[in-house]
Amino acid sequence: MVLTHLEKLTDEQWLEGFVEQWHLLADLSFSDLLLWVPSEEGERFTCTAQVRPVTGPTALEDDVIGETIINEVDHAVTAAFMTEQIAETSDNQISAGIPVDVWAVPIMRHGRCIAVLERHTNLMGVRAMGALEENYMEAAGVLTSMLLEGQFPLAPAMDKALEPKAGDGLLRVQPNGVITYASPNAITAYRRMGAQGDIEGEDFGELTRRLRHGVETMGQTVQSDLRDQRIAVFDVEQSRASMRFVLLPLEVADITVGMLVLCRDTTDLRRRDRMLVTKDATIREIHHRIKNNLQTVAALLRMQSRRMTSDEGKEALRDAMRRVSSIAVVHDTLSHTLEKDVAFDEVCDKILRMVGDLAAASGVVRAKRVGTFGVVSSEAATSLAMIITELCQNAIEHGLQSSSGDIEVRPRRVDGELIVDVVDDGVGLPEGFDVKAQESLGLAIITTLITDLGGTVHLGPREDGAGTVARLNIPVTEF
Repeated sequence: MVLTHLEKLTDEQWLEGFVEQWHLLADLSFSDLLLWVPSEEGERFTCTAQVRPVTGPTALEDDVIGETIINEVDHAVTAAFMTEQIAETSDNQISAGIPVDVWAVPIMRHGRCIAVLERHTNLMGVRAMGALEENYMEAAGVLTSMLLEGQFPLAPAMDKALEPKAGDGLLRVQPNGVITYASPNAITAYRRMGAQGDIEGEDFGELTRRLRHGVETMGQTVQSDLRDQRIAVFDVEQSRASMRFVLLPLEVADITVGMLVLCRDTTDLRRRDRMLVTKDATIREIHHRIKNNLQTVAALLRMQSRRMTSDEGKEALRDAMRRVSSIAVVHDTLSHTLEKDVAFDEVCDKILRMVGDLAAASGVVRAKRVGTFGVVSSEAATSLAMIITELCQNAIEHGLQSSSGDIEVRPRRVDGELIVDVVDDGVGLPEGFDVKAQESLGLAIITTLITDLGGTVHLGPREDGAGTVARLNIPVTEF
């Protein structure tokens, strides 16, 4: 049996997998599908899922999910569950003035009915029968029979963006491997891959293998899947085109009656994916180059400071070097991620190491982070990095007076705000200190940047009086 690997699933898991793929049955039968799940006593049925066809008009304009059927002996769903046979309404029902054909199909598993599938077909929208419609209906009939036997072919989970649908391309393949029907979209997809001549009458395995000429990638198990007719999902990619295939074996009463092949031309999707990958790589490279350029600028400032004879000039260049380096840290972090948001804890830790190394003229400065910033937008990360750098530098120069001591950065999020305390154990603020009256460039930078972020900054003594605390309050909406 092809589906023995599904036996370990619970009934709920099996039904979830069925609902993931029942769009195939809806499209092939041109019908709306409802899933009715019984209660433990079997007297109540609840509709847990609904799907409409994309190949024809809907028969149910309203959502039915959540509705129940209670003790309705004459209802087709109840009859199908009790008899474990397909129940069909004797007369066409009228839904919203539209005649509708209704079938109730018991979903069997391990010899018992676990749910009922109700199929509603809009008879006003019945399509004129042609080769496509005949093959769709025949395939739907086989799948319905397999559902009755508990053998509905559940394919492995796959990327929904690439998953083929019936309308994307469909092949009917006989047990001997010969293609007896190919939908127009399937033929077009094969033509784009370089196939020539008629698709119908070709051996599916040989036809698909011929596409491997010049192929860039193809699943390693494809050959055995084609030979053994196992459920398989694989891609055939060439430089000019690509296709995704889903192979579904069809069995009735344990007898293989062929294979249903869904195929989709994924050329444009693959090209778009490659463009996105290229774009992401380019953005990362830009951040990397910006970081390198900023580090070069910082190195030049360091070299220039060593040539200065003025202590004031040296200190100014060191401050500029530190500020440039803090911006470089942000771009270094952005160069290693595809996300537009930044996990700021890593940025803060790098800044603390850098500030401690550069700013202490003597002694040992122990700087650490206590708490977490969380995720910060890339737009706000640079400003926040500059603010943290300046506050730590002020703590070292004025609080610790360029001597030994401890600095802690304590971030936390409370009631929609990011609160950051920069705490030192230094000499504290002088009496009558007013941040607005200060002419320090560092404080001017902090005030400007925190205003741009819509936040506030406050400097004051620690509660124990041993040092200073600078508190930032920034609305989380800015991040």
